Amino acid sequence: MTRPAVNLQQGAHKPLLDAFPETEFALGGEIGRRLDAVTRQWILPAPFANPGILEMFRQRDRTPAHDLVPWAGEFAGKYLTHAVQVWRLTRDAELGAHIRWFVGELVALQAEDGYLGPWPHAFRLRKGAPNCAHGNEPWDAWGHYHAMLGLLLWHAESGDPQALECTRRIADLFCLRFLDNPHARLHDTGAHEMNQAPVHALAWLYRLTGEERYLRMAAEIVAEFAIPPAGDYLNAGLAGQPFWETPKPRWESLHPIMGLSELYFATGQEEYRGAFEHLWWSMLEGDRHNNGGFTSGEKATGNPYDGGAIESCCTIAWMAMSVEMLRLTGNSIVADEIELSLFNSGLGMMSPSGRWVTYNTPMSGERQASAHSIVFQSRAGTPELNCCSVNGPRALGLLCEWAVMGRTDGLALNYYGPCTLRTPLATLTQHTDYPRAGQVDIVVDAAVGEAFTLALRIPHWSERTQIQLNGAAIQGIRAGSYWEIKRQWAAGDRLLLEFDFRAHFWSRPVAELVLPTSIYRGPLLLTYDSHHQEADREALPVLDAARLEFCEVEDTRWLKPWLLVETTATDGTKLRLCDFASAGVAGTAYESWLPTQSAAAPLPFSRARPLRSQRPQA
Repeated sequence: MTRPAVNLQQGAHKPLLDAFPETEFALGGEIGRRLDAVTRQWILPAPFANPGILEMFRQRDRTPAHDLVPWAGEFAGKYLTHAVQVWRLTRDAELGAHIRWFVGELVALQAEDGYLGPWPHAFRLRKGAPNCAHGNEPWDAWGHYHAMLGLLLWHAESGDPQALECTRRIADLFCLRFLDNPHARLHDTGAHEMNQAPVHALAWLYRLTGEERYLRMAAEIVAEFAIPPAGDYLNAGLAGQPFWETPKPRWESLHPIMGLSELYFATGQEEYRGAFEHLWWSMLEGDRHNNGGFTSGEKATGNPYDGGAIESCCTIAWMAMSVEMLRLTGNSIVADEIELSLFNSGLGMMSPSGRWVTYNTPMSGERQASAHSIVFQSRAGTPELNCCSVNGPRALGLLCEWAVMGRTDGLALNYYGPCTLRTPLATLTQHTDYPRAGQVDIVVDAAVGEAFTLALRIPHWSERTQIQLNGAAIQGIRAGSYWEIKRQWAAGDRLLLEFDFRAHFWSRPVAELVLPTSIYRGPLLLTYDSHHQEADREALPVLDAARLEFCEVEDTRWLKPWLLVETTATDGTKLRLCDFASAGVAGTAYESWLPTQSAAAPLPFSRARPLRSQRPQA
């Protein structure tokens, strides 16, 4: 398929890092296997197993009114978003044809006035709706936002004009209904953290089309952030208020907050950037868990140890917002965060078969498929659909946005793993078993004859990184930054990276000698799983951080984990630990906070003191 020429209205500020739309991906290893699994087992069969994903729009004005959850209108858009992103990574021909069919069916269901939701005519984009489960506030604008997001992504990748036209008609409807209309404000539709999300898509659409009314509508929504009981995100961020203390600390708020980033790119107004950055850092400090998951019980609490459910949708929103933060700041630590979420909670929320995702991916406990843990969302025609099933695969799909990014003087490489990444500047081929092992061999084949910078992400936890360029050692490498190499690259140039795979730790701040501690090997969180160990979760032996050594072992049984290591506890017991994403796959109990002595202080999270790995004292 031919990609269209994109004419973004960049305003006063371009992203410091941004995805190359021309990049071609060939991803191997576990990530490649998972992409194929989710394509075959979920994306392709899902609409046929759940035809109500489209039929709910066709039936919206029939009587009696259908019993729907308030967010039912999001299902098609979320599904389309992750399908397009996965297709961007694989260019699977069958998947591409499937998406084109799905988009054709979806846009044909748009009403004459641009409406693309499941609610009867008299209740469209209004507060009440008949038979709306769980209260009287349909998340109607929220559903349109997700449709806009998926359609814009598809248009950007395929050039499909009907996708852009459908999106513009939705935006025109918002403007006709709400813009400069004191008697009908978007704010008045309720469910503010959800229904104000279109600000993100409207700002993006303005940058794509230059249509001023889309920018004005986006600015009007931001002004409505300050009207109680909405989230007041702009003022809160500018005042230095942490996200968990804002009026709307639920996870859905991250989507309207992403509108601030897009508005900064469109206008260059510093208050948008400043508020967005502050809110992101406060989320990292207070609500990103040890497995890279986000929020507790669907909202921010300011406590990363909170044992409330870590909903898949919450983590997806955190990853998507972090991609925006990476575009905005060019800070490599943000890419470290996205990697942590992908390899742990992101893969952990998905069945290795690709068939289902969780609702809750706890730090410790067990995995349950969303189809039975939140079965209340099932309806006739949509037995498998819920907020998480249509969203979870985006953890993989987002890789297309951050794996390798363009900068003004070259490339930034964020993703390490077996792959070939073909960009307009160079093809980067990685021979590696990362993240299971720390060595990454990169062959650079430049596509241009001029010098450019290749910026290599050095994770904050890799304090002793070694790099060789064509066999010559490079000095002065600093953890938690990009290492920049500017040169005229020649075909076959070779980089050899050796990351520091010594264990690093995050201990919970309790007044005990033996601390509940998360143990990481590279970006992977090591986890106890009763499938691999005779010791019960309540009687785990104590580990000594100062003497901790791992040897990789193989499980000869089925359900092999991605990584399995063995270590010796203080009492001489042999303890086997697997990667977090593999823990609990058999339905068994798992634990990621392990009793450990000699571990360091809690991991710091602040702008004043950037993330650094903690090592035990010698």
